[in-house]
Amino acid sequence: MSQLKKLAGQTAVYGISSILGKVINFFLIPIYTAYLPKEDVGAFTNIYAAIAFLNIIFTYGMETSYFRFSTGKGLDPNRVFSNVQSLILTTSLSLGALLFLSADYIANLMDYPGQGYLFQWVALILTIDAVLAIPFAKLRAENRALTFALVKLFNIGLNVGFNLLLIVFSYHVFTGDLLPQLQPVVAKYYSPDKGIEYILLANLLANALVVPLMLFIIGRFRLRFEKEILQPMWHYAVPLLFMGLAGVTNEVFSRLLFEYVLPDDLYPHLSPREAGGIFGATFKLAIFMNLIIQAFKFAAEPFFFNQSQDKNSPALFAKVMHWFVIFCTTLMIAVAVNLNWIGPMILRGEGYMIALDIVPVLLVGYLFLGIYYNLSIWFKLTDQTKYSFYITMLGAIITVLVIVLAVPVLGFMGGALSTLACYLSMTVVCYYFGQKYYPIPYQTGRDLTYVVAAIILSYAGFYLSFENFILTFLAQNSFILLFLVMVALLEKKELYLIVKNLKK
Repeated sequence: MSQLKKLAGQTAVYGISSILGKVINFFLIPIYTAYLPKEDVGAFTNIYAAIAFLNIIFTYGMETSYFRFSTGKGLDPNRVFSNVQSLILTTSLSLGALLFLSADYIANLMDYPGQGYLFQWVALILTIDAVLAIPFAKLRAENRALTFALVKLFNIGLNVGFNLLLIVFSYHVFTGDLLPQLQPVVAKYYSPDKGIEYILLANLLANALVVPLMLFIIGRFRLRFEKEILQPMWHYAVPLLFMGLAGVTNEVFSRLLFEYVLPDDLYPHLSPREAGGIFGATFKLAIFMNLIIQAFKFAAEPFFFNQSQDKNSPALFAKVMHWFVIFCTTLMIAVAVNLNWIGPMILRGEGYMIALDIVPVLLVGYLFLGIYYNLSIWFKLTDQTKYSFYITMLGAIITVLVIVLAVPVLGFMGGALSTLACYLSMTVVCYYFGQKYYPIPYQTGRDLTYVVAAIILSYAGFYLSFENFILTFLAQNSFILLFLVMVALLEKKELYLIVKNLKK
């Protein structure tokens, strides 16, 4: 129980920073949809999907490799950090320079002619992100969760502040609605026909200002390239690189490819990039599930490694999975049944509600992603990371196939189904091999019962509607209470022990 308390405490700290930070960022979506044309929202969706993909290449699995070799191999953690940071610094500067010099070619390839400067900024953002990745991992490995959280929130606060300055404040000054005396100054840098430029510039400035802060917190490190450390770390990380690439393919390729595979006539009133903007903005409504999963992942990865030597760890891992499923299925129902008022509150522009029905599908997909993160610990602890490549490549293939085949026919729903199909297949395969090579006594039957019940209640609540809003709200949210009653009945013995322990 003490280990679970520790995990829960760290998840709470990471969760506060991740949830609060991403919720703050999430509320940029109403700004983008209200102040920017759908074309720019589409460019935001498209370019940031590419950034997510390239981020994996810039760090190539070294964060997880750092955790493994700094905690479970009997090596000096500071020595491991110096080697990994030296390697990442060298490779990120090299890759960043290559991307910077190729910016014009990439802009033409992605249908942004004459806007090569956008991808020069992208190169700088990616380089800074990569250089900071291992220092942030070091904070997690050292259980400095509060410091990690505060720095992340500082970065997000800067990003939001610059967005508000460049997009909202500048717009109102430029149009004369606010502080007209500043209009000549703002007119020198602000143009109403720009949007993605300000989003990227805000991100770049925010990231750059975090670099000196992290240098102060982490301190100096010695440039070291020791073959006996880096070579086994590289062998451990390479399969994770492909796992990361496949994983991010599953996560963002639907948004990256959407506008390129969508037929021009499927949504006659929208261009493919405008439709991509609607798809990407609506996709963000699944953030509530994704936030919990990411917060859990931050805390769970070092936790699992640190507990791996305990003979009771399999039972502990099974209990973590069980309560994770209960929590996430409850959250899934809560979001799905309230989409009728959450959606219009977040997606402020006209025409965004046409894709709202994809959100329950995305919530189920993210639920399986969280289950997969729990299951995947087996190949990390047994150093059989090659299986991560096989499993995630399967997911990537399924993702691309569903996008190419389903989006031209089903549009927005086809993109959402690619996420669900991918994570479901990865979860099933990972469970099969995990039980074969590293058996963990998961409560599979009961966990599946919760998942199936949550899916049924989520869809029932989403489609339930009355003419009266209050009546609809109460009826929809009654599905949450129904699910919690089911949990209480099935988990009464465990809940009794938890309450008893909390009283002590």
